[in-house]
Amino acid sequence: MVEGLVQSFIDLFGGLNKNLVIFIISLMPILELRGGLIAASLLKLNFFSSFIICFIGNLLPIPFILWFITPLFEKLRKTKFLSKIINKLEDKANKKKGSIEKKEFIGLLLFVGIPLPGTGAWTGSLIAALINMDKKKALLAAFLGVILAGIIMSIFSYGILGNIIK
Repeated sequence: MVEGLVQSFIDLFGGLNKNLVIFIISLMPILELRGGLIAASLLKLNFFSSFIICFIGNLLPIPFILWFITPLFEKLRKTKFLSKIINKLEDKANKKKGSIEKKEFIGLLLFVGIPLPGTGAWTGSLIAALINMDKKKALLAAFLGVILAGIIMSIFSYGILGNIIK
């Protein structure tokens, strides 16, 4: 399923530089670095430069989410339409906050680092912000989690998937 979604974005951004494509994919919620590395493998890009590009793309939104999402939600909540969207986002995050809330640092690191559906740096950072986790600890945990996700997805993307494509 993820491969199909990634392929759709590759097709959508087909006219752009391939490195820019994987950077954009890595910036996106849901896909993040995981999707960026799959795209890099499908595009037959160099592993090391792709890893760095995807890593930076996935990390870029995290500080903004940690420091600014709560005040932004409060402002957006004042409008009827956006209030519903904010409530849905918060509900989704609150359903997943258990593992992070109990163990904080290691919980966030594993939540971001283990590539399962509904996990990742965007959701993990949102949860950390909503539970008022120390922002510097959350940033470090997310940073390390993205590295862990990158290692796991590299094995999948450039190992298993790479062998299937060849």
